[in-house]
Amino acid sequence: MKMKRILVTGGAGFIGSHVVDKFIELGHDVVVIDNLSSGKKANLNPKATFYDMDVQDEAVREIFSRHRFDVVDHHAAQIDVRKSVEDPVFDARTNVLGLLNILQNSVKHGVKKVIFISSGGVVYGDPEKLPPNEDYPFAPESPYGVTKTVGEYYLRYYAKTHNLKFTALRYSNVYGPRQNPEGEAGVVAIFSQLMLKGKECSIFGDGKQTRDYVSVLDVARANAACLDKGDNESINIGTGRETSVNQLFSLLSRITGYDKKPVYLPPRKGELARNFLDVGKAKNILGWVPGMTLEEGLKKTVDWISSLR
Repeated sequence: MKMKRILVTGGAGFIGSHVVDKFIELGHDVVVIDNLSSGKKANLNPKATFYDMDVQDEAVREIFSRHRFDVVDHHAAQIDVRKSVEDPVFDARTNVLGLLNILQNSVKHGVKKVIFISSGGVVYGDPEKLPPNEDYPFAPESPYGVTKTVGEYYLRYYAKTHNLKFTALRYSNVYGPRQNPEGEAGVVAIFSQLMLKGKECSIFGDGKQTRDYVSVLDVARANAACLDKGDNESINIGTGRETSVNQLFSLLSRITGYDKKPVYLPPRKGELARNFLDVGKAKNILGWVPGMTLEEGLKKTVDWISSLR
């Protein structure tokens, strides 16, 4: 594979930093833009060039002009569904105007391809048919889901009008090392930290709700596969398997040696009962399949969180 100059936005974040690591491992020249609102300097690969900058900033054009990227991998986003509900304008500024700033600069400075991070968890809404494939109609039920859907429409426009290639990766529930165990996002990280501290774990609802948990290390490989494949395609990235919150709790209890029962709380309003993705297209087009079992991935996550203590 020929060396590429790649910009990773959000490259100090949980997922983006693993993508940066994979690109550098493959011998590419990587630049990171991140405003560190949720990313951390500790996540940054020392071989990457780093700019502390927001994707909405006008100064982004200077980075594009200086480095002349071949590919942009756009991970920077406002990712909290609840925050998007509370402040849809802030959500749109980051996820729509930020994306447009990146796309406009990509066209102006000769970028050949944009890898865009969409979401298989929100663009399909609450699908009647499971698992949804990429042809399932958009039905977002949150401002965050709307902005990810709008992002994919903008990509199609830029591909048609400006010949800017894209791949939109619709992630399922990504977990793994560097996921923030504080706050709301990431049940795997949250449970792991609470269990290691011997604290109570809360489950909203009956715990039978399911998600498709995919390792961040497998996700990084999927991004690498897009460098030369999947042009102008939207592709689900997950495992194709559903795991309930109760099953997840049981697995993590075994790994951590946790012996308490979960505390069941009232269900969260609007939470999906089941969600997992059809990932056949990823195999057919990218040659990508998830390589890590859930148990292996959970052990890696627990080991990482344990190392922080």
